[in-house]
Amino acid sequence: MTATATHTGPALAWDAGGPYNLHQTLGIIGRGPADRTVRLGPDGAWLAFNTPDGPATLGLRSAGTTVHARAWGPGADHALAGVPALLGAHDDWSLFDSPGFASSLPPLVREARRRHPAVRLPATGRVVDALVPAIVEQKVTSLEAHRGYATLLRTFGTPAPGAGSIAGIPADLLVAPTPRRWAAIPSWEWHKAGVGPQRSATVMRILGSASGLERLARLPAPDAAAKLQAIAGIGPWTAAEVTQRTHGDPDQVAVGDYHLAAYVGWALSGRAVDDAGMLELLEPWRGHRQRVVRMLYLSGFRKPAFGPRMTIQDHRRH
Repeated sequence: MTATATHTGPALAWDAGGPYNLHQTLGIIGRGPADRTVRLGPDGAWLAFNTPDGPATLGLRSAGTTVHARAWGPGADHALAGVPALLGAHDDWSLFDSPGFASSLPPLVREARRRHPAVRLPATGRVVDALVPAIVEQKVTSLEAHRGYATLLRTFGTPAPGAGSIAGIPADLLVAPTPRRWAAIPSWEWHKAGVGPQRSATVMRILGSASGLERLARLPAPDAAAKLQAIAGIGPWTAAEVTQRTHGDPDQVAVGDYHLAAYVGWALSGRAVDDAGMLELLEPWRGHRQRVVRMLYLSGFRKPAFGPRMTIQDHRRH
């Protein structure tokens, strides 16, 4: 890793040391297509977020095994310091890829890994940024959750450093609200965004200890997940959704997800299962269960589509 400083912002280059796919690696970070804090392309990405030093815009460009990064804003240096972890530098697939372990994997997973050797699990280290949208997504459809979160971002987010004034940075790129800004959002604005009072109240409650939450990023993923679940309103699903992104957790599975258990069941056993059944199916690969799930998604497998769709409720009129 080398770093330089120019008038266009500090920069660094990170070498993955092997096959690398920026889009597949960072694809898990954004919360739906309307999340303006993230913009992904085949060979590049833009991210905007808060740091302890202030907001930052991070531009990433992939060239072979190397990713070139440049940052702008008060938090630029802090953003660059987190680039290797963000890109998956600490994500070790060597055991998963070893002949003995790989031979134990279902053919669908093994073939997906063969076709996608360049994916890593990213670690953002930003707990609040992962936790707020995960709470917004509790017990509702992805479409409803993404719509509500995008509405809140458009209304209360701030323009990313350089957006609209520095060539290349998307003009509509946004930084999510700071914890203080989230906490100041009136109840009726959550309602207008379609986020019910139970979820908005949980967000408000967790923001009272935002600094403590960010320190969880320095703990091992299982410890961080356990401490998150000690907070009222945070269960296994939400903790998994957070640590998958903040820690690059290779094992945490989103128990309680509306679709995941049935998906894993159909993929691995040819039938729908519940959460207990999903965990039983994944148990042989404990320690790497999230890697198995990622490979299932990348395999292109689709479970049979039948039965009623979940109704999307519009809470803004109630």
